[in-house]
Amino acid sequence: MTFTLRGPVLEGTLVRLEPLERRHTAELAAAAEENRETYGYTQVPTADGIVRYVDDKLAAAAAGRIVPYAQISLASGRVVGTTGYCEPRRWRSDDRLDAVEIGFTWLAASAQGTGVNANAKLLLFRHAFDTWGVSRVDLKTDARNTRSRAAIESVGARFEGVLRNWFHSWAPGEDGRLRDSAIFSITADEWPERRARLEERVASKARQVQQVQQAQQAQQAPKAVGS
Repeated sequence: MTFTLRGPVLEGTLVRLEPLERRHTAELAAAAEENRETYGYTQVPTADGIVRYVDDKLAAAAAGRIVPYAQISLASGRVVGTTGYCEPRRWRSDDRLDAVEIGFTWLAASAQGTGVNANAKLLLFRHAFDTWGVSRVDLKTDARNTRSRAAIESVGARFEGVLRNWFHSWAPGEDGRLRDSAIFSITADEWPERRARLEERVASKARQVQQVQQAQQAQQAPKAVGS
C-alpha cells in the first residue's frame, strides 16, 4: 500500500478548508489585495499573479507533493486565504506518512485576528495526527517575521531553532536573497495536550463571534411600534 497525499474538506466552527480549485481564484484575488502591508515576509500573490499561483499549487498537488486548501470564513462565506500540507516525509516500511509540514498560509487582512488561523491549524493538526498518524508536524517562517512566529507559537508549536540560508526570501525588494527560517513543531506525544488547549481557544473565539453577531442582529431587528 502506497500513501497518497490527499486531503478532504475540513470544517470547523470558524473556517472551512476546501481543497484548492480554480473556482476559488476570483475571491482569492480580492483577499490578496486587502491591506498588503500586513503580509510582511509572507508569500501572498498579487491579483495579477493569482492564476499562476493557483495553477502552480494545483500542479504540485497533482504530483503528490502538497495538499493546498482555500480558507473560507464561515462568518462571511468568502475565501480569505490559503494554507495546506507540504514536505511529506516517510521512513516506515509500510509507506504511512511519518511527518508533514503546514505551509503557504496567508490570510486577508480582514480575517487576521478573527480565530480563523487557530481553527485552521486545529483542523490541519487533527487530520495529520489523528487520521494520518504522523509523528510530527512542522511549521517554518522567515526568522525575521516576528508576527508569524508569535502566531505559530500561539497554536502550541515549539520553537526548535533557525535554519540558516534555508530558503529564498519573499520580502518585497529581496529577489534572489536567501532567508533564515525559524522552524517549529508539534510531536505526536505533545498533541493531546496541545489539542485540548487549541480546542478551548477556538471555542472561546467562536463564542465571541456569536455574541457579536447576536448583538448586530439585535440592532438591525425592527423595533416594536410605540417602543
